[in-house]
Amino acid sequence: MQGAELAPLLDQFVCVRVINANALDLSRLQFDFDLSFSTLFFNGDGTVYGRYGSWTHQRNSADDTITGYKRSLEAALKIHQGYPANKAQLAGKQPELLPYVNPTDMPKLAGKYKRELDWNGKVVGSCIHCHMIGDALRTSFRDQKQPVPMEWIYPMPAPETIGLSLAADQIGAVSSVAAGSIAEKAGLKPGDEITAFAGQPLVSSADVAWVLHRTGDVAQHEINVQRGGSALALKMELPKGWRYATDNSGRAAAWSLRAMAAGGLNLVDLNDEERKQRGLGSSGMALWVKGLGMYGPHAAAKKAGFQKEDVLVEVAGIKERITESRLHGHLLQEHLQGGQVPVTVLRGDKRVELKLPMQ
Repeated sequence: MQGAELAPLLDQFVCVRVINANALDLSRLQFDFDLSFSTLFFNGDGTVYGRYGSWTHQRNSADDTITGYKRSLEAALKIHQGYPANKAQLAGKQPELLPYVNPTDMPKLAGKYKRELDWNGKVVGSCIHCHMIGDALRTSFRDQKQPVPMEWIYPMPAPETIGLSLAADQIGAVSSVAAGSIAEKAGLKPGDEITAFAGQPLVSSADVAWVLHRTGDVAQHEINVQRGGSALALKMELPKGWRYATDNSGRAAAWSLRAMAAGGLNLVDLNDEERKQRGLGSSGMALWVKGLGMYGPHAAAKKAGFQKEDVLVEVAGIKERITESRLHGHLLQEHLQGGQVPVTVLRGDKRVELKLPMQ
């Protein structure tokens, strides 16, 4: 039933399925590398029409996902019908310049993997998974003693980063807007239909994430919406530090970020009730060690004396309330590989001073 629904649309595309990232052309194929399923829509000349695939799609039921995917296919075909007259609108959708053209060019992956899978041996062990690309990019900056760029600490930020929730079964339908958020300040409302973001026509919410991915630390974007039959052009201001609102905790990248920035600590910001039970206020740092790694670079915090159930109350001079994702961003920007940062933890009713290794 689902296949039959999509077949007439898919028949209008030349469909290519990529099952591993070993020979991926990174000058063309750029998407959310943490996802297990993504689609890029191209013109035959290589122009990108749009992207599909988000954490919302990954979480939702098959019915919602199929409906949303169908509408994305239709949107890509509509863009194709207007091509090349609409080519200027697609300029922002095109790939950015990356330091590497192929994953096997990356120092972390070079020598360990080849362009072809080992079909006669260890197939799984010879396969580069998409999330490994982001891991290798971040590692390349760390190994060169450079700060990791913000767009690779927080790649492809979900619309929720700016307080915007989009329906999984639609293209740009606003389902909710968080109070006090960037999206609310821009004038977006539930029920709005976003037709273009930063001048780019949408194929799915992944196009919103792509715009945010390519956005600097401070920016202004125009958002075109349909509201009650009227077309509106809204202005969105992205203030300094907006990316810190990104929640990376559920991403595949979180595993490597925890090793680089936190020595393998898995941290959770205690809620107000849990803080009250421990005699902690609501405005200060209280990152509970939910777990810590046991092997390799993920065991660095354990070897440095950190324990499960510790509560971090100060890191590198930071005492204010902060999420794990925001802490990772600060440490990867401000503290280079090989250094150590001072940490104060609450262990029972005692405060313990430790050093967290940067990797």
